[in-house]
Amino acid sequence: MPCAAAATLRDRMSLTVVGSIAYDAVKAPAGERERMLGGAATHFALAASFFDEVRVIGPVGDDFDEQSWQVLGTRGTITDDVERVAGGKTFFWRGEYHAGLNSRQTHETELNVFETFEPKLSPAAAECDVLFLANIQPDLQRAVREQCSAARFVAMDSMDLWINIARDSLVQTIRGVDCLLLNDEELETLAEKPNFVSAAREILTWGPSAVVAKQGKYGAALFTKDGYFALPAYPLEHVVDPTGAGDTFAGGFVGSIAAHPGESVDHDALVRAMVYGTALASFNVEAFGTERMTDLTAGEIAGRVGELQRMTTFEHAAIALRG
Repeated sequence: MPCAAAATLRDRMSLTVVGSIAYDAVKAPAGERERMLGGAATHFALAASFFDEVRVIGPVGDDFDEQSWQVLGTRGTITDDVERVAGGKTFFWRGEYHAGLNSRQTHETELNVFETFEPKLSPAAAECDVLFLANIQPDLQRAVREQCSAARFVAMDSMDLWINIARDSLVQTIRGVDCLLLNDEELETLAEKPNFVSAAREILTWGPSAVVAKQGKYGAALFTKDGYFALPAYPLEHVVDPTGAGDTFAGGFVGSIAAHPGESVDHDALVRAMVYGTALASFNVEAFGTERMTDLTAGEIAGRVGELQRMTTFEHAAIALRG
């Protein structure tokens, strides 16, 4: 579905995201930024806002400035549910990417208001059609999921920290959602399997109908009970900043589902979601933080989706093989 058409569905107010809103300081081979808007909920919302109106739930402190509010509200994102903590400071992360951008080093993490965050959902947020649980403590994710009992589709992210210190709670939370998005190594650790394929198959038996293995610059793979689909990352000659790429992928992926209210979320719908998630993530890494996503257009997204389709489609002509 072209993004221009998806944009007409924004008046449904059907998509809720719960997660971090942050300030990041990033150093990379392409340059550095000392203070830029970030956080999982922010990156998710900027991508998902192309498909539906997004309601963001997360905490910020007194230092959250007017420009940040404007960016967070890009394309009509609803910020009424953002918790403003008087006297508090917004979550802050400082990190560095080295040559190749394959790994990053965290230099500083200040949880600040995020440390005591307990999501508070307005009736409008709780009545969402689609819900994304970004990376927060699994008990909190589960509490939010229980409040959004009517959601047609619920997806979640997590991280190795919760796998290591709160695995039982995380597994219980996963059992109550429709889709789990994790990177390939996290899937292997979570499922205690030697590779992400067997890990994803195992997690499907826990309850979700879909598992997505994020593989960074190599793309992503989708597993459902009806099949398997993999898509490479869009090839870019210059990558500036990978921060938030996974959350941007999730925004495109979940946003695509939200753009089709009432539709059954079957394997084909999830394949389409993979394409939009991949396209959005490829734009995110072209600049620092949220810089590229704020001036991105629906036409650019449609063009890149078309390129992904072209580069991954081929005609098969049978060849007589020896032996």
